Amino acid sequence: MVEFVDDRRPHRAREFVEVDDHAGGGSAGLQGTRDAHVETVRMTVQPGAFSGVERQHVRGFERELFADQHDMRFSVSRRTRPPMVATNRKRLVEMPVHGEVAAPSVPGAIYDVGHDGVARVLPSVGGLSLNVRVGDGAFAFVGDHIEPGVSTRHPDDKVNIGYCVYAGVGNRATILSGEAKGERGTVTGKHGGIEHVMIDFTPEIMERMALGDKIAIRSVGLGLELEDAGDVRVFNCDPDLLEKLVVKRGSKFEVPVARFVPAAIMGSGLGRATVARGDYDIQCFDPVMVKEYGLDELRYGDIVAIVDAD
Repeated sequence: MVEFVDDRRPHRAREFVEVDDHAGGGSAGLQGTRDAHVETVRMTVQPGAFSGVERQHVRGFERELFADQHDMRFSVSRRTRPPMVATNRKRLVEMPVHGEVAAPSVPGAIYDVGHDGVARVLPSVGGLSLNVRVGDGAFAFVGDHIEPGVSTRHPDDKVNIGYCVYAGVGNRATILSGEAKGERGTVTGKHGGIEHVMIDFTPEIMERMALGDKIAIRSVGLGLELEDAGDVRVFNCDPDLLEKLVVKRGSKFEVPVARFVPAAIMGSGLGRATVARGDYDIQCFDPVMVKEYGLDELRYGDIVAIVDAD
């Protein structure tokens, strides 16, 4: 059966469980309803329906949130959607910043030498990755530092610094020129060194895009803070996305993650003076470590927790 969540009565709270479907196949929260003419629908089913269903790991969420519905350790209150976290979003400045689709590039030496000693010429940063998007496996393609979706930057290096700092994951992006003018996408990340901002558009839109197409990002999130969060800081995140990701339980803030990554295997990005732009590389050259921490199961857009890293 399908019903509006608001229509449920408190005495029925133990009879139904929400099943939220994120249509579009992307990471939850990245394609919000503010830019699409759709309405969120939640389907409620009796928990008994799950009795014959084998539980599987769901990417991007803690196992606890998808625990056995018959296990009373996970009470109804754990399954009830908590209130949104309090932030300073009403005080944030919204400002457009402009870039353009960046051309793909290769190293000056053309070849890259892998950890196995083999020299390869591979697709790398930049361009329009037509068949690589958020949600695809990070190990699914032949390449090195592939940027999913559309890679963008401002052609002036000094201006590009501001473009990268102001843009935040979840910000809305609008194409300003070319055949796909007027179409919208969502910022999904930043890439240091090359200083790119990555934006996700649907495959149909990307097919109509070209290198050099102008793009405006509606920047909002710079200066974003969680209330009563102590020394916890927020960077590079749209407030709408933050409210979908973070829940507060008592005095604690919780963010679901796909994997815990030890600081010992972190690479490029160590010692960088700021986290307002750039990136932090998870090194994946050691097959033993990759298997031990399940890194080969990561997908573009997954949220991870880097443990004991400063």
